[in-house]
Amino acid sequence: MAKHLILCDCSNSQVLDRDGLARAVGLTCSRVHTALCTSEIQAAATLMSGGETIIACGQEAARFADLAEELGAAQPLCVDIRDRAGWSDDAGAAPKPGATPKMAALLAEALIAPAAYKTIDIVSQGACLVIGRAAVALPAAEKLAGALAVTVLLTDDGDTTTGRRVEIVRGRLKRAEGTLGAFRLHFDALEMLNPGGRGSFGFFAPRDGAITDCDMILDLSGGTTLFPAPHKRDGYLRVDPGDPLAIADALLQASQMVGTFEKPLHLVLEPHLCAHSRSGQTGCTRCLDICPTSAIRPDGDHIAIDPLVCAGCGACSALCPSGAIRYDAPPLDHTLHRVRVLAETYLAAGGEAPRLLVHDAEHGAEMIALAARYGRGLPAATIPLAVEALAGFGHAEMLAALAMGFRAVDVLTAPRTEQAPIAAEIALASAMGGADRLALLDFADPDALCDHLYAQTPAPLSAEPVLTMGSRRQIARIAGKALLASAAGTGIGSGTEPVPLPAGAPYGAVLVNTDSCTLCLSCVSLCPNGALMDSEDKPQLRFQEDACLQCGICATACPEKAITLQPRFDPSDAALGQKVLNEEHPFECIGCGKPFGVKSTIEKITAKLAGKHSMFLEGGAGRLIQMCDDCRIQAQYHSTDNPFTGAERPRVRTTDDYLSKRRDH
Repeated sequence: MAKHLILCDCSNSQVLDRDGLARAVGLTCSRVHTALCTSEIQAAATLMSGGETIIACGQEAARFADLAEELGAAQPLCVDIRDRAGWSDDAGAAPKPGATPKMAALLAEALIAPAAYKTIDIVSQGACLVIGRAAVALPAAEKLAGALAVTVLLTDDGDTTTGRRVEIVRGRLKRAEGTLGAFRLHFDALEMLNPGGRGSFGFFAPRDGAITDCDMILDLSGGTTLFPAPHKRDGYLRVDPGDPLAIADALLQASQMVGTFEKPLHLVLEPHLCAHSRSGQTGCTRCLDICPTSAIRPDGDHIAIDPLVCAGCGACSALCPSGAIRYDAPPLDHTLHRVRVLAETYLAAGGEAPRLLVHDAEHGAEMIALAARYGRGLPAATIPLAVEALAGFGHAEMLAALAMGFRAVDVLTAPRTEQAPIAAEIALASAMGGADRLALLDFADPDALCDHLYAQTPAPLSAEPVLTMGSRRQIARIAGKALLASAAGTGIGSGTEPVPLPAGAPYGAVLVNTDSCTLCLSCVSLCPNGALMDSEDKPQLRFQEDACLQCGICATACPEKAITLQPRFDPSDAALGQKVLNEEHPFECIGCGKPFGVKSTIEKITAKLAGKHSMFLEGGAGRLIQMCDDCRIQAQYHSTDNPFTGAERPRVRTTDDYLSKRRDH
């Protein structure tokens, strides 16, 4: 059944082009209502009863959902085009196309089916540990005692006279690990409360090595946090003990952390692609260095991810050079599909110079709503895109957005956003073709954000939008190549020459000092992505730049320290082929003439050992170095001083030997 678009101009506060939206989105549109949520709600009910509907209103989504439930109709899809497009200073400014192209793009993007993602169940039975001074922790614990099983870990010698609804202990918390429903705590000098006797309660003798479990932790100590990025650790509530309102809010949150919860599995790990290490030689550590919650740990030659601790920031997937870590809530293809639909619909509807504003669903959405209601609103050409993980919108996504038709990409951070990985990805994308078109925005004032956006005028792109597909590396290469070619048309570079990249970039070349390289090929055997190769015909070291992850294992493992890395991006087709980094002639066996080994290496070893030991005098055992494997074995076996030679074998006894000793013979 065809979907019906219901329009409302919200008390004549925005201009809606019914016919233009119908053409751009391909939906049947209602007339433009003025008060759909109040006096004209019966019209909404009639339309909703007729089939699937899309309501161009995000503010009253709950009201329309309740109405659909009362009618027994399908739940409508509510799309906010007012705050994000309609309420804008240049929404209807002639001769510009106004907000219609942007509204059409937002509606088309909303029609994309949401991505399905996997989840895992987390069970919390309500065992809570409260940490803090007695004056603060005990009253808080008493309030929770009716809903949770509470244990208080005192950090001082305060008065312990209280009800027996909570357990009280003292001790030193050495280590805490885990997450909601699965915390494990390690204590030393743990003292259990002695409930006997008059006066304040005393404690039993301390004991070391105590281990216990709990489901949640309320940290009122005011000291050092138990976990990195505490706001990202489910079940860990860290509150300023001097803030009563914050404590009350934390108590409310803790009381609701009982039951079974669904946690998204944000990441997909393919260990065989991981370039962390090989044979004890450490290579890539990007994900380990960037993870804010320490959910990633080394696991042999690869890494392992704790899905319960992972907060889903997405930084690891954006930085992973091999694609071993992929963000899956939603996956990359779904995000790029949204970006492509936004760009294509906007341009097809007559929009010009689109600018993509990437933001989160909380802080960023609130900034946009406040700017629309009380300020200038977003410019008509600025198209917002809400994403689950800001740090997961990496250089590949940024370059793809530019290649799809956006003239610029801005990332609006939230107060608790880790900006370092985003800034690094912007620097990388800028070097690969997005120069002066990418920006990290950090605004807490909606008016300041709008003023900044209105002041920007991105330079035009000479290239037509391109289709990006494949892995993250393939998408980044396709988009970067197109953008560099476009920049070359404006006189900036050739578009085919390699461009330098920031240190630590996952693209680049391997440089070999041929004077030091002995062609031992240890780098070939350890290369995790097959960028370094040998030859079956002769001693040769080959390299394919497109496959190089710049993990550094080859440089670390090289015994001669002949390898260095050069971060760069080569957009030419030469990066897809193999080139020879070093080659030599093989040495010919002095016994059979078969080529083996490296001529310079054999000659160097022979010259270095000659005359320094009796074994390596001319005509001695030193000749074995110049032989292939087969000839070396033969020469060793037939030598007179073979150390492996045994005594002469005894003669084989025959029947005649036995018969000769018989008396009757």
